[in-house]
Amino acid sequence: MSNPVLKLKDVSIYQGNSLVLSNVNVEINKGDFVYLIGRTGSGKSSFMKTLYGDLHLTEGEGHIVDYNLRTLKESEIPFLRRKLGVVFQDFKLLTDRTVNDNFLFVLQATGWKDKQAMNTRIEEVLTKVGMKTKGFKFPHELSGGEQQRVAIARALLNNPELILADEPTGNLDPQTSVEVMEVLQEINKNGNTILMATHDYALLLKYPSKTLKCDENQVYEVVQRKS
Repeated sequence: MSNPVLKLKDVSIYQGNSLVLSNVNVEINKGDFVYLIGRTGSGKSSFMKTLYGDLHLTEGEGHIVDYNLRTLKESEIPFLRRKLGVVFQDFKLLTDRTVNDNFLFVLQATGWKDKQAMNTRIEEVLTKVGMKTKGFKFPHELSGGEQQRVAIARALLNNPELILADEPTGNLDPQTSVEVMEVLQEINKNGNTILMATHDYALLLKYPSKTLKCDENQVYEVVQRKS
């Protein structure tokens, strides 16, 4: 029985007045790990931005974690994002505070009140990404790979139904990319659904999974050949 956390039907995505992607039909089910690939400028970022409410959906039907993207109100976007974990290429950590304080900021902003519960949750997510002892450090004291692990941990804070990872290894060297990918694979094994935009084809070969490609205003599934 399929259990879609994302369903797009006959969707067109615009950036301003220009059509970026048309006739998009995509379904991602709970527990899936899905890649989104395509050249720079092929629409990957616009696709992601539509999913977390940065670009408004004006054509077609779109449902993501119980929200209707067509009727999504500005006031609902923060609630949608609580159900999504978003990981960016450039980490987006607040540089003026420690890792723990970065996480407290997110939890307080999303309605957590109990200090003990917040501290427990922070320890849980840092442990998941192998960063349990790094909570007192500032972002600049961490390597790029460590910062990305922290960014993944932050995305997990509110037990998201879907993690959107937008080029999470884009700024990392190949070895560190593999380490970050191992973290994402582990999280996926634990039941988290992940959609990952990437241009790192080496990762697709090493960790094959369902793959969507943006090309010539279309999104289609790539059938991977078995080696």
